[in-house]
Amino acid sequence: MTAYVISEVEMRDPEGFEAYRVLAAETIAQHGGRYLVRGGKAELAEGNLPAKAIVIVEFASMARLKEWYASPEYAEALKLRQTALERRLLFVEGAAEI
Repeated sequence: MTAYVISEVEMRDPEGFEAYRVLAAETIAQHGGRYLVRGGKAELAEGNLPAKAIVIVEFASMARLKEWYASPEYAEALKLRQTALERRLLFVEGAAEI
């Protein structure tokens, strides 16, 4: 079953953020992921959460997604993430029905 990384992102450090984006994109591609939305500004329609940039990445399965997230390659990007951006990160399995 397809799985998605959904990330609500707020940039802290522009240079670190760009370095993180490049490295994260490389590792996502290495693990078979693909961006569906990357850095699109969100416009809040309902609720009270702040609108931030949204990133959605698709993987073939939750196993592949978790393999990417735990990979040594992505670990390097995570080091940059600590100071470059603030985010909320969700892993979601795709489903045909609710």
